[in-house]
Amino acid sequence: MSDAHPTSAANPTTARQVWGWVARGDVGLAIGIVGVVVLLILPIPSFLLDSLLTLSVTSSILILMTSLLIKKPLEFTAFPTVLLVTTLFRLGLNLASTRLILGHGHEGTHGAGKVIQAFGQLMMGGNFIIGVIVFAILILVNFIVVTKGSGRIAEVAARFTLDSMPGKQMAIDADLSSGLIDQDEAKKRRKDLEQESTFFGAMDGASKFVRGDAVAALIITAINIVGGILIGVVQHKMPVGDAAASYTIMTIGDGLVSQVPALIISIAAGFLVSKAGVDGAADKALVTQLAMNPVALGMVSAAAGIMALVPGMPTIPFAVVAIACGVLAWRRSQAAKQPPPVDVSTLAGPAEQEEEPIGASLAIDDIKIELGYGLLTLINDMEGRRLTDQIRALRKTLASEFGFVMPSVRILDNMRLATQGYSIRIKEMESGAGEVRIGSLMAMDPRGGQVDIPGEHVREPAFGLPATWIDDALKEEATFRGYTLVDPATVLTTHLTEILKDNMADLLSYAEVQKLLRELGPEQKKLAEELIPAVITASTLQRVLQALLRERVSIRDLGAILEGIAEAAPHTSSLTQLTEAVRVRLGRQLCWVNRGEDGALPIVTLSPDWEAAFADALIGSGEEKQLAMAPSRLQEFIKGVREAFERAALAGDSAVLLTSPQVRPYVRSIIERFRGQTVVMSQSEVHPRAKLRTVGVV
Repeated sequence: MSDAHPTSAANPTTARQVWGWVARGDVGLAIGIVGVVVLLILPIPSFLLDSLLTLSVTSSILILMTSLLIKKPLEFTAFPTVLLVTTLFRLGLNLASTRLILGHGHEGTHGAGKVIQAFGQLMMGGNFIIGVIVFAILILVNFIVVTKGSGRIAEVAARFTLDSMPGKQMAIDADLSSGLIDQDEAKKRRKDLEQESTFFGAMDGASKFVRGDAVAALIITAINIVGGILIGVVQHKMPVGDAAASYTIMTIGDGLVSQVPALIISIAAGFLVSKAGVDGAADKALVTQLAMNPVALGMVSAAAGIMALVPGMPTIPFAVVAIACGVLAWRRSQAAKQPPPVDVSTLAGPAEQEEEPIGASLAIDDIKIELGYGLLTLINDMEGRRLTDQIRALRKTLASEFGFVMPSVRILDNMRLATQGYSIRIKEMESGAGEVRIGSLMAMDPRGGQVDIPGEHVREPAFGLPATWIDDALKEEATFRGYTLVDPATVLTTHLTEILKDNMADLLSYAEVQKLLRELGPEQKKLAEELIPAVITASTLQRVLQALLRERVSIRDLGAILEGIAEAAPHTSSLTQLTEAVRVRLGRQLCWVNRGEDGALPIVTLSPDWEAAFADALIGSGEEKQLAMAPSRLQEFIKGVREAFERAALAGDSAVLLTSPQVRPYVRSIIERFRGQTVVMSQSEVHPRAKLRTVGVV
């Protein structure tokens, strides 16, 4: 007794565990699939077959109703899996019913269960020839009409969905880059796009299951009829007529009870794939779009009325249709004559409503990239080199490097460009253009020479260096030779980087300056409030920041910049002198950014003769001060700068031109015209602890 007690206590717990496992969706599905396999192997009794056939019919109705009532196909993405499971389920039931028909058909039409008997007698009306004809028609309707049509729709939809994916993906990324949607919304749209392509591709393949099911039903029916008659006559000594009637009724009943759910599910598949362009349930396609035109309804009413008057035609049905369509057409026409309802909220400002499109047309994009048709794949690169991801990383890098966030980059396609061409526009004006080769790599020699590998020789668009587009198969050879390899998206992004650095001053708008001021810390914000607008205006601050950015000086340390302006503003209103005062404040930053690999600042100094020449050439005072030097002297100076910096470059140094504070702005104004990336610093900007290394003299 002591041993029995724990066993009886453990049984309820074990039962609850079993039911808990079954209640889980994954375990329940696994048990169901195993059950289908069991149907294919082991015989089952007729009462269990009746229950499973009932489940097959009712589940097909549920699938049809779900397909009718959903708003869009992506709400039923599990349909291809459901189609596979139901097809396997019906095939398992066919095999189970075949065993019962052949094994118990001699007992009468009830030998395979009541459901098969009822279907056979109801559909055949006591005549098995009628049943055979009805069954054949159902097979033809399902196999040739419904399944073939829905399969063709799914095939075409899958192909067009895949073809349009790059354009749709580009539209999503363009909206994300322009700020119209956030990252979460972009992920949701990309997921919907992937689900759409996967769904129609799966539907194209799943339709083959239904076609195979129809073929299998024909073969099973023929086997059951022929085999049943032979078993009844040979083994059970039944008359041929009785055997034919009994086995045919059960076989056709079995075929009908299998094909009716198959036909219902095929219709559901047709509804699902054919309503891809309709937003809403199926009633919108059948009623809202079909019965809204009063002219079409009027023509139907007139045609039905004429048919009602034709001798020999049934008058009442045609008359009812004519009257109903006529009334509906009259109501639709009256509704069309009534003015649309007026929203009271729009009456207060009709002028603003009318002016909105004009305002929208005046808006311009600060940064825009236009792509040729062949470059759309850059938007949807699955190998981690997606153009939008690189642009997002570029904006983050420039923000940390220069101190303000670049405007969003809008990406559009432009069919007027070359197939693999692109154009970069700043404030709608083209600032750069080029071409890249999809499927190729750009190879460049770090020494500046031409690449000695077969390919298309070009100039790198950002710096104008010799480069070659090589096939991806030559990647290992190019790497072995020490060439630098760049993929197409990176080539475009590098070009965009240099263009943005050249145009940072123009991209720093007044609104962006206000945003930088709002994001200052509490102590720095107090300084800004004391400085603006009492000492200088926000526009003056903007111009100082733009002057710094024009020489690629970071404005991230905005507190130091404000301190430099506050120190110099009481003594001068000259924008040039304010900028020079700020640069002195940023001396530590300037020396750090331009240091060499050894930690020292490589400098090319300006000789005393040129210092004196520039000082003597300055005329005017304050804001009116300008450089007036003879063109021949300027050409001589330019030649000397080029020679000095070329010698420094050959020695591996990226040098800085060092001048006196008085002439630095004017020397820079000359050098930026032929060596825009050359840094010009004054002696006042050199930090006391900076190490200097002279590499040349002009």
